[in-house]
Amino acid sequence: MKKACVIGAGFGGLSLAIRLQTSGIETTLVEARDKVGGRAYVWEREGFTFDAGPTVITDPDALRELWTLSSQDMADDVDLMPVMPFYRLNWTDGVTFDYSNDEVALRREIARVAPRDAAGYDEFVRYAAGVYQEGYVKLGHEAFLDFSSMVKAAPALARYQAWRSVYSMVSHYVKDEHLRQALSFHTLLVGGNPMTTSAIYALIHKLEKDGGVWWARGGTNKLAQGMARLFERLGGTLRLGEKVVQIHTLGDQVTEVETESGWKQRFDAIASNGDIMHTYRELLSGNQRGQDMAHKLKKKRFSPSLFVVHFGLEGTWPGIPHHTILFGPRYEGLLDDIFEHGVLPRDFSIYLHHPTVTDPSMAPAGKSTFYALVPVANMGKLPIDWAEVGPILEKRILAEVGRRLIPDIDDRIVTSFHYAPPDFESDLGAYNGNGFSLEPLLTQSAYFRGHNRDDKLKNFYLVGAGCHPGAGIPGVVGSAKATAKLMLEGLK
Repeated sequence: MKKACVIGAGFGGLSLAIRLQTSGIETTLVEARDKVGGRAYVWEREGFTFDAGPTVITDPDALRELWTLSSQDMADDVDLMPVMPFYRLNWTDGVTFDYSNDEVALRREIARVAPRDAAGYDEFVRYAAGVYQEGYVKLGHEAFLDFSSMVKAAPALARYQAWRSVYSMVSHYVKDEHLRQALSFHTLLVGGNPMTTSAIYALIHKLEKDGGVWWARGGTNKLAQGMARLFERLGGTLRLGEKVVQIHTLGDQVTEVETESGWKQRFDAIASNGDIMHTYRELLSGNQRGQDMAHKLKKKRFSPSLFVVHFGLEGTWPGIPHHTILFGPRYEGLLDDIFEHGVLPRDFSIYLHHPTVTDPSMAPAGKSTFYALVPVANMGKLPIDWAEVGPILEKRILAEVGRRLIPDIDDRIVTSFHYAPPDFESDLGAYNGNGFSLEPLLTQSAYFRGHNRDDKLKNFYLVGAGCHPGAGIPGVVGSAKATAKLMLEGLK
């Protein structure tokens, strides 16, 4: 039986390992941390459960497929719960907008906030459906290994004006600024600036409209745990607490994986779900290919980082939905500060996660779990002392949540802690503490992103946010489908 190793048990690595093991490849999944999940890590403190990373689960069918490959049922391992509304958007001028795929409710919100944009919204929906079909259904699970594959995709990309930004395309259809922001902010959830990210990412609107937004009972890490159980049931080997320090090579082949503990094993094929820069610069440091790729990657733009405040409160808030976006007084200017200028602005937009309104098991009885997430420039653009700035920023974010939603927040806090860019770097090997790998620009997408199979090392592969199609749970699960196809062909 052929043997493969997948390094990193994030959603991309788990998905790839499941596909390989289901196909009869003896697969070992190696993870540095004590739990699976990667960015979807989890902490438990004083009875509260705090998810580290992604909280929005979309395209559940792509996840269910991982179970149906072996005639199993995802529901046996994971309980998905619908989230409604998807997001409540809240602006400083007092306007709110509940965003969902409930057509009647959504139309009512548009009529209330932007009545003149109803027809324009219909046109945007048709556009989003087109780019979803071309960019996600047709190309989302296909590897772009050579430039000719990009040339073949070019006509469709041109037809949908992929060179324009999401915000620019949304603005073509709707004129109200609130609705423009409501239909363009999604790119931030995959590390992209709505003002510069390709309009192809408008497909997210269609993805959510068709498949809904979901939550895994017990937390997003429960989804990762369920995937790990499936992998082990299939006969796969999971090694936790094993930090890979070197991928050994011989000529144009990768041969062995070595961990910090001294464990070393030979494989017929190896894939990395780790940070793309860390993979090439550190794990492949003994090969010229690693050095060459690290040099190339340094010239690329990596996504911003994140500053996340986790907090548990006394009391319950049925009026605060699962996801709230508290927009700041600026939109484009704030995005420029984060993505271009590399400064820490005094104002911010907050993504507030309140899972206990959907799933009370995330906190002790009568209490609530929250996190407040703020995008910040990565450490390459913003080289500040986070040990000094972190506690100050945490207080400012909590104060803003208190001012806009929970006036007595200070009296209700049971526990709180924050997670800053240096934590992304130390825990995840994320280059400059990036939150989503390479920024999703058109010039860093498809063929111009990391390749699912390396160009020089014939049996080395990538999976996850650093390769096509990119970040987000549907993106990395899609990357696993593309990479698995290549690996299985190579292992014949």
